[in-house]
Amino acid sequence: MARVLIVGCGCRGQALARALREQGHAVRGTTRSADRRSAIEATGAEVWIGDPDRIATLSGALDGVTLLCWLMGSASGSPQQLAALHGPRLRMLLQRTIDTTVRGLLYEAAGSVPGDLLAAGAQTVREACGRSEIPYALLETAPQGSRSAWLDDALARVEVLLAA
Repeated sequence: MARVLIVGCGCRGQALARALREQGHAVRGTTRSADRRSAIEATGAEVWIGDPDRIATLSGALDGVTLLCWLMGSASGSPQQLAALHGPRLRMLLQRTIDTTVRGLLYEAAGSVPGDLLAAGAQTVREACGRSEIPYALLETAPQGSRSAWLDDALARVEVLLAA
């Protein structure tokens, strides 16, 4: 059993949380708003109130986590906010994972966020995980298509990371 942290535990994150819980994993899902607490709890996941725009609010959520899922491929916000989420915020989070129990990263590299930002985020993941020797996977299945295809791909990549 592993503990998985899902940063961005919206609809797709909740589907992933539910499936991971069914497999026996402990899951912690983040949300910016306490209004979403009950929806996340309904998946069997522990809720963490934190904002990926303020990485310090997520630091405690990393405690005891084996796998970090950054599901921000369809995040909303201004162009500047989205660029920060897939650039400096992501880099900062990856720096904070070095001295933690995190041993794998799943990065959502497809979604409604502009492709150049997702590509830059994927490159950040490659470089940071390469330096720290943390296994990673890029989730490139478009979430706008089949939700079941997205979930199947996410679960397959989680499985590979947990086996690494």
